[in-house]
Amino acid sequence: MHHDVSLITTIAAALGFGLVFGFLATRLKLPALVGYLAAGILLGPTTPGFVADAALAGQLAEIGVMLMMFGVGLHFSLDDLWEVRKVALPGAVLQIAAATALGMGLAHWWGWSIGGGLVFGLALSVASTVVLLRALEERGILDSFNGRIAVGWLVVEDLVTVLVLVLLPALAPSLGGATEGHDPSASIWMTLAITLGQVALFVGFMLLVGRKLFPWILWQVARTGSRELFTLCVIAAAVGIAYASTKLFGISFALGAFFGGMVLRESALAHRAAEESLPLRDAFAVLFFVSVGMLFEPAIIVEQPLQLLAVVAIIVFGKSLAAFALVVLLRYPAQTALMVSASLAQIGEFSFILAALGISLKLMPHDGQSLILAGAIISIAVNPIVFAATGPLGRWLGRNPLLAAKFDRPADPLAELPMSTAHSKLAGQVVLVGYGRVGRRIAQTLNANGIHYVVAEQNREKVDELRRAGIPAVAGNAGEPAVLIQAHIAHARMLVIATPDTFHVRAMIETARTLNPNIKTVVRTHSEEEADLLREEQAGKVFIGEEELANGISDYVLETFREPGKH
Repeated sequence: MHHDVSLITTIAAALGFGLVFGFLATRLKLPALVGYLAAGILLGPTTPGFVADAALAGQLAEIGVMLMMFGVGLHFSLDDLWEVRKVALPGAVLQIAAATALGMGLAHWWGWSIGGGLVFGLALSVASTVVLLRALEERGILDSFNGRIAVGWLVVEDLVTVLVLVLLPALAPSLGGATEGHDPSASIWMTLAITLGQVALFVGFMLLVGRKLFPWILWQVARTGSRELFTLCVIAAAVGIAYASTKLFGISFALGAFFGGMVLRESALAHRAAEESLPLRDAFAVLFFVSVGMLFEPAIIVEQPLQLLAVVAIIVFGKSLAAFALVVLLRYPAQTALMVSASLAQIGEFSFILAALGISLKLMPHDGQSLILAGAIISIAVNPIVFAATGPLGRWLGRNPLLAAKFDRPADPLAELPMSTAHSKLAGQVVLVGYGRVGRRIAQTLNANGIHYVVAEQNREKVDELRRAGIPAVAGNAGEPAVLIQAHIAHARMLVIATPDTFHVRAMIETARTLNPNIKTVVRTHSEEEADLLREEQAGKVFIGEEELANGISDYVLETFREPGKH
């Protein structure tokens, strides 16, 4: 008995080849995403051997897009974005504009239409959040201030891209694209008004009804105690909301899934929802990247090498230089600018979605999609090298004070303590590095006990708020001697390093002990290996987050059992 097994064949081939090539990519110290794209190229019609069903792969890729966008929404935090808004919001928007202009200029030189150039430029302007998160996690700097800026920057890029995905179909006829289903007599403003009206209705429904209804449903399912029902509920919500948003409101699957994730984030079970749905989201993400690879035409490398080189130059150098200049102009340190620049020197999933939309709307030629795919593969492959180069570049800037001074903007008023700071607060004080969740609680304890302290914090907005509250604070990376000097480390009694960024800890301690040999130091770390190294180097008292949490719980348990009548 014969059955049509093309769906099973496509899934089996995509996952199997994705596994093999993803494994090879990681062994070569490359992101697994490069391997998935390579697997798709091998399964595509442009290479010899087995060819997977492109139509089925395309539908599976749509589910992958839904689940990826659902995951983005599930992790989207307005609080995190708000914290770095003054650098991430203007920086991301201006960087997208600069990179899009570069892409449009290149496309115009090649003779493409304005619409094709716009889609092409936008695709080159947005980096991959997946690649960035993995790069930051590997280096242990995801929770650092620079890491939060990079993530916030990409969240803004994601939001802009979602808006583009909504507006582009409405604008396509005016840009010379497809006109199917479009009334040629309707004005562009009427089309935009209808599109934005549909989006507003959907967003209003999700905010007024969805944010109460879907978390409630999730909670009811969780009460059954069935893990598979809970996972099924999460996936059904992701795909169902995305499908309903398209059928009822006429908006994209991507936007529907994104808002589905956002409303489920309102639930207390959001973390569990993200954790339970992760395996399926990862599996369909692999299918998405494999299906994207199937669209790639390797001949483009031989036939248009100069065009490809220009595309890679815009992605790796053009975007990065624009971002570096913008971060420095916003009065942030060169080290932060280097980190953000390295984060943006690649493109990924949103670029593929934009390219596919540009093709479907007949705005961009097929060569554009192949150039975008090739540029993505190359930029993702070299991104670890770009990240690795930020260290030597930062040290080189440090050895050239005149050059560093041009970038670090010493005229910044927040880089120096106000002259009005009382001298009594700058002798025998605590220098507190980092004012995040941990640093804020330490500061509250110091305030309650009348202990003077000076905060050294990279987030300029926090420094500004602290100064308005009458707390001495200085903006900058405490790994640089000038910042600790401004915090009067030479007269301090103790240095407390409460930042999760352990990369500069040794430099902070070395500076503090050079200027103040008798100073006591306290360090926070999440890693036992890092803690052991710091103890070997006589870094003072080292606290490990998990260890202190276990000690606190243990003390409470023992105290309870010691109380009379509690046995």
